[in-house]
Amino acid sequence: MKSNVWFITGISSGLGQALSKAVIHKGDFVVGTFRQQTQTDDFNREYDGRALGLTLDVTDHNKVERIFDDVKSRFGKIDVLVNNAGFGFAGAIEETSMEEVRENFEANFFSTVKITQTFLPLLRQQRRGHIIQISSHGGVKAFAGFGIYNASKFALEGFSEALAQEVSPLGIRLTIVEPGPFRTNFAGSSLRHAKRIINDYQQTAGLFRQKIKDIDGKQEGDPVRAADAIIEITEMENPPMRLMLGKVSLASIKSKIESLSNDLNNSIVTAESVVFN
Repeated sequence: MKSNVWFITGISSGLGQALSKAVIHKGDFVVGTFRQQTQTDDFNREYDGRALGLTLDVTDHNKVERIFDDVKSRFGKIDVLVNNAGFGFAGAIEETSMEEVRENFEANFFSTVKITQTFLPLLRQQRRGHIIQISSHGGVKAFAGFGIYNASKFALEGFSEALAQEVSPLGIRLTIVEPGPFRTNFAGSSLRHAKRIINDYQQTAGLFRQKIKDIDGKQEGDPVRAADAIIEITEMENPPMRLMLGKVSLASIKSKIESLSNDLNNSIVTAESVVFN
């Protein structure tokens, strides 16, 4: 197979769907995952010979290994691995049950670690490949009412940053994509909420919940253009380790850098005062 083979999780909607369509239009081959078998069947009928849909719950680690074995036997290679599957979660920290915390981390963090680990032996054998980790501007800057989701993406960013250093000498590239709000189902049907609501958090987490509801379907970001940007970085000889997408993402991350810079400057005197000569 001369065209590149992409493995993309979570292509039923949103950025994953836009990216898979753009990659297929480009002429590369997509292996994409869906949670529902009916979605898989529809996709395979529409893109027969140009793509392959597979049914996968990314939190099922045993199924991940079986899917990988199938993909390796069929294609013998993976050029681009895109960890996209996951979901948003809104709720104050105290409102959130430990079960809800674990569910979000299983989808957003542990599944990505598992899929990445499973595909790495093949990428190492190839001595090439590009791993795309779909994070968020919320993986850099946290927001009241979004803390558990922020934590899952902070974890994703941390392990990915370390992984990029580990695999770079092996010819494997890694990019963390940090989108802002995009016109997808993220703020709508894909967003989960804490079952418990505490009135004392109405001016923080409550306002965030309302803001998310108000912007659903009105976000500034175009997922089609985001897909094009992701494809573009896979064609670069030296792609960036981080790709911020959208004005909101840029503004959020700039404000985080400014906050860190201020704290760093304020800490210098304190740090020097606790050093014993």
